[in-house]
Amino acid sequence: MQPLIWEHRPSGLKDPAMVCAFQGWNDAGDAASGATSYLADELGAQRFATLDIEEFYDFQANRPRIQLSGEHSRKIVWPSVEILEARSQAGQRDLVIVQGAEPSLRWKTFSSLIVDLAEALGVQLVVTLGALLADVPHSRPVSMTGSASDPTILDRLGLQTSSYEGMTGIIGVLHSACTEAGLATASIWASVPHYVAAAANPKATLALLRKVELVAGPSVDLSELELSAAEYERQVGLAVQSDPDIQAFVERLERDTDEAQELGPENLPSGESLAREFQRFLRQRGGEDR
Repeated sequence: MQPLIWEHRPSGLKDPAMVCAFQGWNDAGDAASGATSYLADELGAQRFATLDIEEFYDFQANRPRIQLSGEHSRKIVWPSVEILEARSQAGQRDLVIVQGAEPSLRWKTFSSLIVDLAEALGVQLVVTLGALLADVPHSRPVSMTGSASDPTILDRLGLQTSSYEGMTGIIGVLHSACTEAGLATASIWASVPHYVAAAANPKATLALLRKVELVAGPSVDLSELELSAAEYERQVGLAVQSDPDIQAFVERLERDTDEAQELGPENLPSGESLAREFQRFLRQRGGEDR
C-alpha cells in the first residue's frame, strides 16, 4: 500500500502555497493546528488525500480514541494526516493544507513524501506553522519568530530570524527538507504563555493567520477569531488576578517585555536568563504545582 492515499487528484491549482501544521510538540495552545483548521473551514477546503497511518505512527504515543457513534455503537478514531485543497477567490493563489497529528516514526520518509507531493502539485511556497511555550505575558502582542529560504520573505512577514538551537519536531524537519529540495519556504512560530499551557490560545492562532495572509495571500474573515482572542485575554486576566503570586510573576514578564521592546531585539534577554527567572519564581512558591 502506498503511503499517500488519493481520494482524487486536484488539477488546475493556481500558484498554490502549502500550509502545514501538526498537533503535538510543535503546537503549544493548539495555536498552529487551530490556524490550519480555521483556514480550512473559512475557505471551504476539501480533502483530496490522506497518509497511511501505519507507516508513521506509534500508537502507544498517539493513541486512537473511542467515540460513540450511536446509542449502542462505538467507533475507533485513529490519528491521521489530511491533505486538503482550498480554491482561492479571484486573483488569489490556491492553498494546499496539510494537517494532523505529529508522526512518531520515519520522519525523513514523511518529509520526503510531503516534498514530493508539493513538487507534483506545483506548489510555489511551503509555509510551516508552529507554537512554543515561552516566558511571555498573555496581555501583550504575540511574540513571533521565523525563518525562510529567502530574506525577502522574512522582510514581508516582519519577523525576527529565529536563533533557536536545540530539539525540534516534525515542523523543523519538514521545513529543512523543503528548503534542501529548493522549494521557497517560510516557518512561522508564535510564543504561547507557559502559565496557560493547557488552554487553547486563539490569540496566537490569530497572530499566525495574519502572517500567513501576508506571505501566502488567502483572504479570510478573522472577525470570529478576533472575538475569541479578546475573550481569551479577558478570561486569562481574571484567572491571573485571582492568584497574587501568579499576578506578580505576570507583571514582571510584562515589564521585561516592555523594556525589551524599547531597547530593541538585539537586547532581548537570553533563554538562559528567562529560565533562571522562572526557576527562581518556582522556588519562591515552595515547589507548589499550580
